[in-house]
Amino acid sequence: MAATLIWISLLVGLLAGLGGTEIQQTTLHPLVGRVFVHTLDHDAFLQLPEHVAVPVTYHAHLQGHPDLPRWLRYTQRSPHHPGFLYGTATPEDRGHQVIEVTAYNRDSFDTTRQRLVLLIADPEGPLLPYQAEFLVRSHDVEEVLPSTPASLFLTALGGLWEPGDLQLINITSALDRGGRVPLPIEGRKEGVYIKVGSASPFSTCLKMVASPDSQARCAQGQPPLLSCYDTLAPHFRVDWCNVSLATARDFLTDALVTLLVPLLVALLLTLLLAYVMCCRREGRLKRDLATSDIQMVHHCTIRGNTEELRQMAASREVPRPLSTLPMFNVRTGERLPPQVDNAQVPLILDQH
Repeated sequence: MAATLIWISLLVGLLAGLGGTEIQQTTLHPLVGRVFVHTLDHDAFLQLPEHVAVPVTYHAHLQGHPDLPRWLRYTQRSPHHPGFLYGTATPEDRGHQVIEVTAYNRDSFDTTRQRLVLLIADPEGPLLPYQAEFLVRSHDVEEVLPSTPASLFLTALGGLWEPGDLQLINITSALDRGGRVPLPIEGRKEGVYIKVGSASPFSTCLKMVASPDSQARCAQGQPPLLSCYDTLAPHFRVDWCNVSLATARDFLTDALVTLLVPLLVALLLTLLLAYVMCCRREGRLKRDLATSDIQMVHHCTIRGNTEELRQMAASREVPRPLSTLPMFNVRTGERLPPQVDNAQVPLILDQH
């Protein structure tokens, strides 16, 4: 009975907290094709005094929907760690989105709600046609989402690539790519995929890492070919056998070739067929001139004789053969009248 009263009091306190919660609103500006990270800090939500740590969990969803939009993810290591909303918006997500976040204080059961207004727009500056993705084995996704580790990764990568214009495109946990949860051993991490884009071409070092020879060495359990110094070590342990390079392609040329080549071939065949049928006809006069006189005489004689025989056959008055008349009896030579009832005619006539 006492336990029931305790749960009822907790539920009443939670509902009272929800009813009296004041919704805070923050406007953010994610960019299409750039990684977006927003930290859900305990102090910003609950306004706790300094050096006071309380367990807090969060629940985030798109306004009017039970889940987050497809491009946005939420992660939190434990109630004593901050939460993160992160992801990369696509051109289809451009516009206005509202994310509602609720923070739960696990000690006092107080709740605080916050509304994040996302104004998603296109980025300024040059495009990033050259993109490379790295698998970092030494970190979890929560460890690279803050701005400091991310900036450190880009700075270290500048030694392998053209520095100055590197941009983070996407950050994904290795567990979301089918990775396994590591054993609870110190130093074991889940791993994280970091995609970086640049307007500068790939360096020779990166091309060598992603070359078929390096992939063949990786398949045999050997380290890949790395012609430069690994500037990412020792802060980031990169799996160089899982480096992928991608270059943005312009599909307009491919589409034009795919459509225009068959049309040109069909047009040429049509013109060739029209020339053969319309422009290469010899005509009757040209045919007669090219035929010898003796052949023309033979042809005209045979044709005239055939016409004469047909006329003679049509004009002669000879009765039709009895075998061609209907209901002819071959034994008696008798013919039945044409209006006779066939049902009353015996199959075998009487013989006299």
